[in-house]
Amino acid sequence: MNIGLYFGSFNPIHNGHLIIANHILNAGIVNEIWFVVSPQNPFKNTAGLLNQNHRLNLVKIAIEGEPKMKASNIEFKLPLPSYTINTLTYLQEKNPKQKFLIIMGSDGFQNLHKWKNAEAIIANYAVIIYKRPGFEITETHEANITVVDAPLLEISSTHIRKLIKDKKSIRFLLPDIVKEEIEKNNYYKSSLENPA
Repeated sequence: MNIGLYFGSFNPIHNGHLIIANHILNAGIVNEIWFVVSPQNPFKNTAGLLNQNHRLNLVKIAIEGEPKMKASNIEFKLPLPSYTINTLTYLQEKNPKQKFLIIMGSDGFQNLHKWKNAEAIIANYAVIIYKRPGFEITETHEANITVVDAPLLEISSTHIRKLIKDKKSIRFLLPDIVKEEIEKNNYYKSSLENPA
């Protein structure tokens, strides 16, 4: 079985993430997509990062009822910061019969060569790339890539967090159930959330 690993902070998960995942599933490239919630991305600041368990829960409720989508807390059990190569190695050891593919935006793909053990990732794992405006794929890094023309939505978790702080509406940017959970628990109201 082909499993697409969609890594991210998902701080919070929004409709842009879900539309991309659904598009990739519809394209038949993978059988399942696992949303791998990263406790600590080595390239991102942890300020404003909602607790990892809260972010995982938001992913779970966002994809409830979607049998081909799963929320994964695998990186919660691995050393921090979360390096993709460590996660891939662990998953492959635990699931030797599965084929794992990495899902990422064209913006992130531009930095793939800077990742820890990038050569091993490129040599052993195919990469599914969805285009992001302003980030053309000019260099393949000799990776096995599949480019998908997923619908481009200019929605970002950063923008959603700012709207919440500014007491503005976030409706239509994420699933209603996720919006309700964020509002019920007053997530993202303070300038600094407790890092995972």
